Amino acid sequence: MEAGIKSLEGIKEASIDFVSKKMKLETEAGEDLDELMMKIEKIVTRIEPGVIVVPEQDAAGRKESVAGEEPDGRRRVILRLAAGGILFAAGLLVDFAPWLELSVFLASYLIVGWDVLLRAAKGILSGQVFSEHFLMSIATIGAFFVGAYPEGAAVMIFYLVGELFEDMAVDHSRKSISSLMDIRPDYANLKKGPDMLRVSPEEVRIGDLIVIKPGEKIPLDGKVVEGASSVDTSALTGESMPRELEPGMLALSGFVNKNGVLTVEVTKEFGESTVSKILDLVQNASSRKAPTENFITKFARYYTPAVVFSALALAVIPPLAVPGAQFKEWLYRALVFLVVSCPCALVISVPLGFFGGIGGASKRGILVKGSNFLEALNYVETVVFDKTGTLTKGAFAVTEINAANGFDREELLELAAYAESYSNHPIAFSIVEAYGREIDKAKIMKHQEIPGQGVKVRVDGREILAGNTRLMENEGIDFAWTEGFGTVVYVAADRKYAGSILISDKIKEDSADAIRQLKALGISNTVMLTGDIKSVGEKIGKQLGVGEVFTEMLPADKVDRIESMEIKKSSKGKIVFVGDGINDAPVLARADIGIAMGGLGSDAAIEAADIVIMTDEPSKVATAIRIAKKTRLIVIQNIVFALGVKVFFLILGAFGVATMWEAVFADIGVALLAIFNALRVMNTKNV
Repeated sequence: MEAGIKSLEGIKEASIDFVSKKMKLETEAGEDLDELMMKIEKIVTRIEPGVIVVPEQDAAGRKESVAGEEPDGRRRVILRLAAGGILFAAGLLVDFAPWLELSVFLASYLIVGWDVLLRAAKGILSGQVFSEHFLMSIATIGAFFVGAYPEGAAVMIFYLVGELFEDMAVDHSRKSISSLMDIRPDYANLKKGPDMLRVSPEEVRIGDLIVIKPGEKIPLDGKVVEGASSVDTSALTGESMPRELEPGMLALSGFVNKNGVLTVEVTKEFGESTVSKILDLVQNASSRKAPTENFITKFARYYTPAVVFSALALAVIPPLAVPGAQFKEWLYRALVFLVVSCPCALVISVPLGFFGGIGGASKRGILVKGSNFLEALNYVETVVFDKTGTLTKGAFAVTEINAANGFDREELLELAAYAESYSNHPIAFSIVEAYGREIDKAKIMKHQEIPGQGVKVRVDGREILAGNTRLMENEGIDFAWTEGFGTVVYVAADRKYAGSILISDKIKEDSADAIRQLKALGISNTVMLTGDIKSVGEKIGKQLGVGEVFTEMLPADKVDRIESMEIKKSSKGKIVFVGDGINDAPVLARADIGIAMGGLGSDAAIEAADIVIMTDEPSKVATAIRIAKKTRLIVIQNIVFALGVKVFFLILGAFGVATMWEAVFADIGVALLAIFNALRVMNTKNV
């Protein structure tokens, strides 16, 4: 369908999403959309009769569009199977006259397979000759011509049974994958003065107040202004542990409110909200196909005609070339050959495997923008990390308190907190947060900020100095130099040195584990790029076990470093860059695979990345690689299994060992087993 629609004049791009059953079109400017829709409907109906194409805005309330997927459609198929099966059983069990036996089996065959015959005929008329319906029709009609009535009817019955189970299995997998991303909010409770209006999330604007009651999804991104509650973040992050929200904290769309009532001030419109972006990422993932998927599509395109002509040769050449060879016997072998050859198992199970991998990854809070990126993770040779916000929390905290000259640690921290209480610098915030008690601003009589040095304040009549070494030197304070990896704040009270406080960025709890897991996967080449000073960067790199550390780097330097690594990698090898900030966007786009920290990461980084980690955990990089390896293993299993069984039965069929009954297993049975095997990839709990 995609190929046919892309070939239409006026269509720039077309992609069909398996999960949501949506087709995304990009058209040339000024094109007649109604005329294009008619052409698209013709292509879709020709390839898959019964599928309805409707614009998205008209789709609300419509039933499922794919024929045979609705409960009514399935019921009709089951009734046909029951009627055809009863006649088939009667033909086997009752000793009818030859003409009556033919009539009974033919009736059974037509009741069950009339739509297959019809679709084969329509395909031939529209140029789509080599389809599964054509293969089944030729094989079963041929079986009736050579007198194998039971086999002809049985193949069609089992084919329809297999199709029914295939439909159910594929539908189940689609719903399972879709349910993982069932995070779209249905409504928002908009607060308008004393009134509360239930509106569509698209109608809410930035600055509006919305109310989220217990059990409801947060519909848009915003800041909590009133109320406190625990929220379930599992739909976005894959983590089961509830998160506590209080006034001033960020509330992301897709979170589910557990208990209290929250009032949230909206900071992003729905189209820019977290839930909208995630849905867009997942729904567009199918447009970026893995090389294996593309190969299978091309393989099936040439494989089916090759098998048809091979079957024709098998039916015609031996009777003409081999003395004593009977045309009827070789025709039967050729018909078995046709039944076995259908490539359904590959064409369905391979894309299904990749969809399952993407769905399973999203279950763990890892959003993959396409199956091509999922497959590329199998060839990772180097993982490059940004430091701040990726391996570290990107939030300053007090890590060391060194009291001196008779001052104790609590007194030193209190003096520093009062001194920094009026400052809006992140370092000042970290000191006040570490103090943890309420600051009585009435005690502060005088406050003076000294640019590039620190602050001078008077608290309860005492003069307090807090700042760097230049402040101490300029004020003539005799202080002790402090060695540390971070920012040192020196404190003096009434011209007497009180001690120093070390503030540094905290390393994330699982950063060291992330490096260990990558090494366990055989990826020993780990690199950290940071704009921080050499001493800090190297200490953190050594602490985490990172192989190489490059410090004091600007965004352009990071891109240059990635490009220099590109020269050294193998032809198939991939370089992954993991980052979070807006300054990481260029290098995320330049790397073979860009992974963004999505929970607290910038929009620009998420936009530029190929994979987004919603939990902000670096260890999820290794998890993503393991899911990719599991997906690829299952896809390869399906390819080897399907082709192996088919080749085996094709050989048996050619030598007259296999009958139509075995051929049915080689086609339908293999397809079903491959589909059920593909579904295993969605279970990523222990990956």
